[in-house]
Amino acid sequence: MTTTQQSWWTVELEGMPDFEAAMKRVYAWFEGEIIDRPPIRFIAHNAFVEQANQAYPSDNLKERWFDAEFQVETFLKSIEGQRFYGETFPVFWPNLGPEVYAAFYGATLEYGEVTSWSVPFVRTWDDMARLKLDMSNEYFVALEKITHLAIERLRGKALVGYTDLHPGVDCAAAWRDPQQLCIDLIESPEQARQLIHLAIDDFERIYDHFDAMLKAAGQLSVSWMGIPTFGRMHIPSCDFSALISPRLFEEFCLPVLQREVKTRTHNIFHVDGKGVARHLDMILSVPEVHAIQWVQGVGDDQPIMQWVPLIKRIQARRPVIVDLSKHELDDFMAAVEPEGIFLWVAADSEEEQQDLLRRVARWGGRRVF
Repeated sequence: MTTTQQSWWTVELEGMPDFEAAMKRVYAWFEGEIIDRPPIRFIAHNAFVEQANQAYPSDNLKERWFDAEFQVETFLKSIEGQRFYGETFPVFWPNLGPEVYAAFYGATLEYGEVTSWSVPFVRTWDDMARLKLDMSNEYFVALEKITHLAIERLRGKALVGYTDLHPGVDCAAAWRDPQQLCIDLIESPEQARQLIHLAIDDFERIYDHFDAMLKAAGQLSVSWMGIPTFGRMHIPSCDFSALISPRLFEEFCLPVLQREVKTRTHNIFHVDGKGVARHLDMILSVPEVHAIQWVQGVGDDQPIMQWVPLIKRIQARRPVIVDLSKHELDDFMAAVEPEGIFLWVAADSEEEQQDLLRRVARWGGRRVF
């Protein structure tokens, strides 16, 4: 750790007095080690989106998403008087939806209550000539504005992160349409490859732009996952890969992943369900993929215990994040060793969180007093 990074261990947040200890547990987790217990956070998956878009005085959804004052103040009110336990870091991340990267090049986003989506606009291969990064377009500028305001208003109260960035194949699918891109990989592989390269060529520049904004303000590196580091955090993913074979993943997705993770110090790959998990061995073949977030899905993909063999398979090679319910915790801890596990368990009350901390501490081998 550099001298500059050492000074950042003194970060103070009003509602999280154990920030330093939590960060040390995160860094131990990346190494597959335990200080006193495995890390655990208590915020439900996607709760950050649901909390950010309520009680807006207009029915104009796009206006609500772009309203920096509303987004920051809503978040600030949501954390007032709260205490953050375990590794539940208070994190505000500027968010215009998961396909905003595609919008930096001219795509239009349509907005719903808790997400947005890109309108495909590469209808013919000639349309690729329209794909130019525009760092002065409304989406990029809105994210800068939200970031600056959050840094100003949330200092000492919360960490400020950067937006959800999906370059590469997921971006190409947003430009082209996922079903059409599946066809393209078979019928027009060279044009598809060119489109995918256009979707990764500027990633370093875009990432560095937002990373520099945060570093200049003394912020850590963190995004929607809420796991901060003192280096360069990134959350690579390829949700599109659930639609394709391992052969096509190796040809079109793996080279992009290898490029995407190169200069980041901490990469946590978001494995969104069993469709993506079929490519797990290739994902884990990339040394710069430092950890895995396993998302089992809903419906028949729950409960978590059916995925214990897969989780152990990941755990043997990388640290892994597991999202489970409170009533599943004891069975899960009985079946899995604690090293390399980061638990996400939704729990609202302080009493409940303290009880979960004690249980997880016993699983980790030591008591927390």
